[in-house]
Amino acid sequence: MRFRLEYRESILSVLCDDGLEGVAYDAMFEARSAIESKIAEDPFFGMTYDPYPASPRDPEIVRRMCDASVIAGVGPMAGVAGAVAVSIAERLVREGSSFAIAENGGDIAFYSREPRLIGIYAAHPVLRDMAFSVSSDHIIGICSSSRVVGPSVSLGNSSISTVFADDVILADCCATALGNLVKDEGSLQSAVETVGSMEGVSGCLACCGDKVAMYGDLPEIVPADCSDVAPMDG
Repeated sequence: MRFRLEYRESILSVLCDDGLEGVAYDAMFEARSAIESKIAEDPFFGMTYDPYPASPRDPEIVRRMCDASVIAGVGPMAGVAGAVAVSIAERLVREGSSFAIAENGGDIAFYSREPRLIGIYAAHPVLRDMAFSVSSDHIIGICSSSRVVGPSVSLGNSSISTVFADDVILADCCATALGNLVKDEGSLQSAVETVGSMEGVSGCLACCGDKVAMYGDLPEIVPADCSDVAPMDG
């Protein structure tokens, strides 16, 4: 089944086995509550663009956001969408769903042994109507950042920057880091090499102007009607 979850800033598309919509909602609410409690306790956590070290007293989801922020060199809230998405996917898998995909504003927690198309939503001549063909026997992160699409903050100029990693929250933080590094076409290659070499990142892609740069291990890119597949719009 496919359904939509909405709560405050979170707007997610979720795919999983039938009958688990309530499970997904509970996971979203619990993840958000833990993060919101941390921000209420320490507002700096919610606003800093700098890496933020974890505290042993923090909830697990907050610690994971902090750890990812340190690796990526960005603030912990760069991983908030991925954190909510992976909380949902992990709960669905624990409840026995044979597949679980949670997309949160272009940040995707993905688990499906069957190949599925993940659209590349970018206003770019090379990537128009293209998609990744993805399958995985465990939850992975496919996360994107963009200067031109979506509400997320990017300090660079990429039309899309996408990162693959086994850690969904790390993929989200690294997508932000990659987007920040892409200032123009000339910086594309060094940006993908820098982020693609970070611990835990399996591969990445970024585009700016008419150019695309890729680094590492990426799924096959195939032609697709991207109006009918999950967008990656950061």
